[in-house]
Amino acid sequence: MRLRLGQVLPALCLGAAFPLLWYAVWQGSRGDIKWKDLNLPRKLPMHLTNMYYYLPHLREYVDAIFPNVIFGQQRTGVSLVMGIPTVKREKQNYLIDTLHSLLYQLSEEQKKDCIIIIFIAEVNTEYVKSIAESVKTSFPREVQSGVLEVISPPASYYPDFSNLEKTLGDSEDRVRWRTKQNLDYSFLMLYAQPKGTFYLQLEDDIIAKPDYIESIKSFAAQQSQDWMVLEFSQLGFIGKLFKSEDLPFIVDFFLMFYKDKPIDWLIDHLLWVKVCNPEKDAVSIITHCEKEKSKLRIRAKPSLFQHMGIYSSLSGKIQILKDKDFGKNLLYKAHNNPPAKLDTSLRIYQQYTLEKVYKGEDCFWASAPVAGDYIRFTFLNPLEVEKYLFRSGNLEHPGDKLFNTTVEVLPADETLRKELHYNGNKFNYPATKAGYLKIGAFENGIAEGNINKSIGRIQAIRLSVSSDSPFWAILSEVLIKTSEN
Repeated sequence: MRLRLGQVLPALCLGAAFPLLWYAVWQGSRGDIKWKDLNLPRKLPMHLTNMYYYLPHLREYVDAIFPNVIFGQQRTGVSLVMGIPTVKREKQNYLIDTLHSLLYQLSEEQKKDCIIIIFIAEVNTEYVKSIAESVKTSFPREVQSGVLEVISPPASYYPDFSNLEKTLGDSEDRVRWRTKQNLDYSFLMLYAQPKGTFYLQLEDDIIAKPDYIESIKSFAAQQSQDWMVLEFSQLGFIGKLFKSEDLPFIVDFFLMFYKDKPIDWLIDHLLWVKVCNPEKDAVSIITHCEKEKSKLRIRAKPSLFQHMGIYSSLSGKIQILKDKDFGKNLLYKAHNNPPAKLDTSLRIYQQYTLEKVYKGEDCFWASAPVAGDYIRFTFLNPLEVEKYLFRSGNLEHPGDKLFNTTVEVLPADETLRKELHYNGNKFNYPATKAGYLKIGAFENGIAEGNINKSIGRIQAIRLSVSSDSPFWAILSEVLIKTSEN
């Protein structure tokens, strides 16, 4: 699908204004803060006639600023648009893990009020298709609902990178890499700009805290209207929040100097231009300047995003960057579960045993399950179980979930088990030959529910895998609630 200019950048050369579509949003369980309460202007100015001056080659290619929309429902009017540029890396691609992390534990209401735009900043058609297909395969619901969009640029968008001036002592490869990166950010921002109230800049090799959307919403609501950037990570260009109405002005500045410096430096220079007074003396100007810039760029702590990639998109570069303000990742959750014998057919990875997650000491981690695999909790004494919760995946490995896995209970009453086997059952649950009742299943990595009291005491609970999985499996939380605990 080819998106036309009138859909993405209306009246680009005429400096037209965009009406922002407003929703009644953030009707969460608390309902205390709504993005619409921030009272941002309802119109977004778009004055981008200078684009053809900074990138004169665009005059020769009519389609150069039309993105290739690989898939997306063209959702608009949301509160938060997240932009993720991704490029081909030599050794490892982190995009799917990043998306798993961003979507991990998001409520349906939150998913309805955000968009994640993946910008595949490559012009090789086969590569773009392969990445898009992996996104669609991994997140079919989010693609269908419009939470995820995938776009790529036409080759004609990029100028000739062969004669760039080397600056800042950087090599030719590094200058070319950072120059293209600046153009990638600019393209993505312009596409995202009319879709929502706020724009969050992310990278393709990060993890997010589970409550990141609620935390961003709350922090933004506490600020005055004068800010330009809210920072939710101290690293580079990760976790930077902008008002969508400011993006045309910001992109304009990027395009002025896209060949000269990295993007995070350009943001700092933009703030300097806006508020720093060069007429003050050398000592005062530093103090004054930092104070004024801090009113426009406000840092939130603790950080909500952590850099996880090791292999940079710059060929040959290794970067082990960590945000110290992110804190320790909580990879499991403890509960006081009843005494039980535990066993599994899965191949356990290192010290991440089933006993560890059951006791709340660590997560359980195993290699990819195959059809017929199981995890079983056999109680030392039959129990009246009221509810259960099994959570798979965790913050660092959100994609290591249990798929096509059912929750089964074994009634302690042998007479009832025989009846289930020969005569069916009155509970309307499918029964196995061994007498287990299939009472639930994992959905998006979580199985949770109450247990019918008429089943009586339960001897065991079993998680049964019905098909092969390409992913490893983590259990990060096990809760078995009885009348006694």
